[in-house]
Amino acid sequence: MVAQNDKQNSGKNKANIDNDSKQSISNKKVSAEVLDKGGEIRNGEELDAQAISDWLREQGIEVAGEPQVTQFSGGASNWTYRLQYENYDLILRRPPKGTKAKSAHDMVREYTVQKALTDTYPYVPKMVALCTDESIIGADFYIMERMEGIIPRANLPKEVNLDPEQTRELCINVIDALIELHDIDYQDNADLVALGRGDGYCERQVSGWSKRYVKAKTPNVPSYALVRQWLSKHTPEDSKTCVIHNDWRFDNVVLDATDATQVIGVLDWEMATLGDPLMDLGSALAYWIEADDNIVMQQSRRQPTHLKGMMTRSEVVDYYLQKTGLEIDNWTFYEVFGLFRLAGIVQQIYYRYYHKQTKNPAFKNFWIINHVLHAKCLKLIAQYEGEVLFTSHVQPHLKDIGVDKATVEQLPSPIQKVIKGILPKGYFE
Repeated sequence: MVAQNDKQNSGKNKANIDNDSKQSISNKKVSAEVLDKGGEIRNGEELDAQAISDWLREQGIEVAGEPQVTQFSGGASNWTYRLQYENYDLILRRPPKGTKAKSAHDMVREYTVQKALTDTYPYVPKMVALCTDESIIGADFYIMERMEGIIPRANLPKEVNLDPEQTRELCINVIDALIELHDIDYQDNADLVALGRGDGYCERQVSGWSKRYVKAKTPNVPSYALVRQWLSKHTPEDSKTCVIHNDWRFDNVVLDATDATQVIGVLDWEMATLGDPLMDLGSALAYWIEADDNIVMQQSRRQPTHLKGMMTRSEVVDYYLQKTGLEIDNWTFYEVFGLFRLAGIVQQIYYRYYHKQTKNPAFKNFWIINHVLHAKCLKLIAQYEGEVLFTSHVQPHLKDIGVDKATVEQLPSPIQKVIKGILPKGYFE
């Protein structure tokens, strides 16, 4: 068991949480309807609240009574619960059952990164305790203070009415928070330095996600053979090394409930590391669904980037480069990588559903999303290479084209139409 609240200073007072430091808006006049809140616990994802309470008290955290436990529905990866005690309002994070890639659900890393960033990055929640004793609830978990505010999911709460100018301000503030993270001087922080593996981040990511995708592949999804080959061939040198979040989305930020243009928190740090900031940006833009994107992407949208006033993906890249001074020779690489990485994440989640390791119905059609991501990757590659070169030099070397065509033909007709509308001309000829 590991409880990261200074075991040497044991005693009931050693882990008391500073209530004055909580991100609370209890004294502000805001509608409770806009605040992010949990709901009913999903079937098969129940939490042993008694075991958690007993463990917290063993750590010197004197929670009063037994908690009201709710579960947040937004995440498709780690499970997140709210524990409302009489005297504390806490969040518990744990990995899902049937985890395919343990490195993507590393509670120790997630906890350590946030604790290490406490003094340099104002948007991390306050950490409370970490447990690596799986006998408590069957997995590692950690506890943090709840940050009370708005989480902008697929849509903003209906009570939050931002005009296009305010929406643009929100967009800029979210991007600026990412830039602020990338600007942190991490070299004097041993916990942050320990995250890195040196130069070659881009190359490791392409190789690593290729292996993870192949390992999690199911019979009904594309092989991504051409995409994986193209990324490997076009991998650049690292632009620089910095702290990256690796899962940057609007639904991983917390907004001030009294001013929804202002960011007060950033959540979900389990994939944070030291790496190339342009890879972080490319991964973030894979989730960036614009108002004119296809219907499948619109239906899977997880953040309100479709709103009038939001930047386009191209505008985000231009803004980021202007603010940071970084230069790019081949942005297509980062954009394709972001989409392929998202496909890997989607596939790892779908793998658990396919093999009945989770019953969450939200994952049922993830295989269809994977087809759309594949088509988007191929379209970007074709645009980069030029349609003629793509069909004459790139496409003929794809050994798995018959396999990919067969999987597309399994899709419902309306989805096939969307896919073939994205794919380069003559891809299946």
